Amino acid sequence: MSLPFDPLAYPYPSRRMLVYARNGMVATSQPLAAQAGLEVLRRGGNAVDAAVATAAALTVLEPTSNGIGSDAFALVWSEGRLHGLNASGPAPALASAEELLRRGYREVPLQGWAAVTVPGAPAAWAELQRRFGRRPLAELLEPAARYAEEGYPLSPVLGAAWAAAVERYRSLAREEPELYRPWLETFAPEGVAPAIGGLWRSPAHARTLRTIGASGADAFYRGELAEAMDAFARRTGGWLRAGDLAVFRPEWVEPLSVRYRGVDVWELPPNGQGLVALMALQLLESFDPPSSRGWEAEAERIHRAVEAVKLAFEEGFREIADPRAMRLRPEELLNPDRAAARRRRIGAHAFEPEPGPRPAGGTVYLCTADGEGNMVSYIQSNFGGFGSGVVVPGTGIALQNRGACFTLQEGHPNRLEPGKRPYHTIIPGFLSRDGVPLGPFGVMGGLMQPQGHVQLLTGLVDLGLNPQAALDAPRWRWIDGRRVEFEPGTPPHLVEALARRGHEVSWAAGSASFGRGQLILRLEEGVLAGASEPRADGQVAAW
Repeated sequence: MSLPFDPLAYPYPSRRMLVYARNGMVATSQPLAAQAGLEVLRRGGNAVDAAVATAAALTVLEPTSNGIGSDAFALVWSEGRLHGLNASGPAPALASAEELLRRGYREVPLQGWAAVTVPGAPAAWAELQRRFGRRPLAELLEPAARYAEEGYPLSPVLGAAWAAAVERYRSLAREEPELYRPWLETFAPEGVAPAIGGLWRSPAHARTLRTIGASGADAFYRGELAEAMDAFARRTGGWLRAGDLAVFRPEWVEPLSVRYRGVDVWELPPNGQGLVALMALQLLESFDPPSSRGWEAEAERIHRAVEAVKLAFEEGFREIADPRAMRLRPEELLNPDRAAARRRRIGAHAFEPEPGPRPAGGTVYLCTADGEGNMVSYIQSNFGGFGSGVVVPGTGIALQNRGACFTLQEGHPNRLEPGKRPYHTIIPGFLSRDGVPLGPFGVMGGLMQPQGHVQLLTGLVDLGLNPQAALDAPRWRWIDGRRVEFEPGTPPHLVEALARRGHEVSWAAGSASFGRGQLILRLEEGVLAGASEPRADGQVAAW
């Protein structure tokens, strides 16, 4: 008989060290997924192959945050330059803001078919493999299929999130059994969440992954899986149709960047919110860095960062949408004159920003690198937890609820419309200097993501922290208005100093809402240095 213990109790400080390697590296929020990517690297795959394998594995190994029915974005350093992939899907052709308003909704609901947009993740896997990969897609998806078929033990953070979701979906299944019972049959087959350390398996998930791999994802968008999604939507009142899936294609886009104290910070253009991080860093760049490392200088640094984030979100909530619907181009939002006008609003005390639509989020982020110089920053998301709660029977396909990021506000560029992509919270990041790649980074977690990017970058550049220390550092989170929440471990005197500057401060009960990040940097002589978030179950796997 094993010894009893609590897998969520860690009463003593723990420390992670940087991981160094030369041949290849995978950093992600789930150790078994990192091992799936490492397996591909060891078999001759490159960083892109490893990213695809890891992403597919995460649909099995962390279904609380992503699934086969997710969206995805990627930044890929290959062939001497940075490439951007937007694999976010649009609202179905039948989507209707007017219909939701008629039903009495004031916003797009988080659960059910109204929140479902066309999933982009399988198309992202196929497109990345087609353009940059070395191994067949079926081979890359096999580790994920094997985990689904044979089962795996739940890790601690994953298990806690899973248990928290079951009662919500059990309640939904009582109200609409035909729509939500497949979720319970897939994720709580015994009527309860799998225990931490307990095994969960999904043979249907394995079959679907192998079908996607064998068909180059065509079966998902134009074949048997598309037909299954269409049939279930028709039977249960959904808007999604096979025609919506058939016309979807991921889009290669040009990344955007700003210079921050000698480092080029790269994000993808809208419909993602990476522009918020760039606008905030652009504001902070205009201030001189703190002249000392004392606590007063640190309080001033945090104050400026909070104010910059608020200003960037204020503009982002107002303007970011599907680029075809935006009133201003990204280049206009990054215009130096516009930034200078924003900067003048940052004073000695906290200001009250204009309110705006506020999406939430649930996401996985991973990054990879190989010994040849290829690197990938990749992010994949259901949006809110397990997503819409809609699981297509017999397939393991859990559909995202990304449509909840739309607003129903008349005249807003992000208003729900057929064929439009919503404001997207998930943002992969990348660093370079004068055309030389430094490496991929990301911090997942809804509106925490641009805030996490800013805090990670200022830790690396302004404070000179090593990558692991930059991820370990206690974080703050702007909520709304002048409200700022601080993570346990933040020095109380800093929080008090922020309160004196007019911020409405509070302490969080834990670290779950402060994002989860990964980071790989390429150093001298091609050496890789990797760091993984202590707030998740993650790992840096390397060789």
